[in-house]
Amino acid sequence: FIQMLRSAKKRDVLELLRRAPEEMRPFIVEAAVAAQSVASLAALSDFLDFSKETKNLLEKFLYAAAFSPRPSGELLHLVLEKLDGKQLTPEIWETGILAMGSLVGKLCQQKLCGLQQEVERGMETILRGLRGAEKEPEVVIYLLALGNAVLPETIPTLLGYAEEGPAAVTTTAISALRRFPAQHISSKVKRVMRRIFHEKRKSYEKTCRLAAAEMLLDNPSPMDIINILLATNEMEMEMATFLLRKVQSSLH
Repeated sequence: FIQMLRSAKKRDVLELLRRAPEEMRPFIVEAAVAAQSVASLAALSDFLDFSKETKNLLEKFLYAAAFSPRPSGELLHLVLEKLDGKQLTPEIWETGILAMGSLVGKLCQQKLCGLQQEVERGMETILRGLRGAEKEPEVVIYLLALGNAVLPETIPTLLGYAEEGPAAVTTTAISALRRFPAQHISSKVKRVMRRIFHEKRKSYEKTCRLAAAEMLLDNPSPMDIINILLATNEMEMEMATFLLRKVQSSLH
């Protein structure tokens, strides 16, 4: 079916979407995203109205885009176009931002970072949204999108939110950092994780300290292991037991 869509003209794909029974439309939308031909994407652009379509159909489109193994710049362009300046439900907005981060990351893996304007626009949309976010849940969504993108240039931003944010923001930023390959976990990243775990600058909730410790144990040094073990003497039993098991797993 995907192969058929790849050879179909825009008007044929559009007609198929319009005439299909409602229960079949999510399947056709997903197939059209997978086809990623100029015609199928153009048909989706005409067919999908984010102000009118059902939540189920829009989520199907955004999930299909996010999980596309080798997305095109045109697909990212379509997502950006559909999200730009629209009045969206919170669920669709969240899914759209996360999909955008995933698409940016995969296009950069294809070495298209500096070659396509859509990639720069997508990244700027996420960073601008993060800077302007006032509510904690919004900040968390943008940080998750940065985690999906996994771009090394965003590490300083993630570190800032990890060290200065409230609990949910700190743990989300650290989770995003844990998605980076080991070569990007620099001494600066480890210093911030140590400050969080050992509460050098301010107090952190248990979940934040555990997340920082796990980050250090993902890329362990003998001194970090020793210091984490020493710190367990002053912790409540549950937290200390969790960290001891993590250390044993790391050593194993």
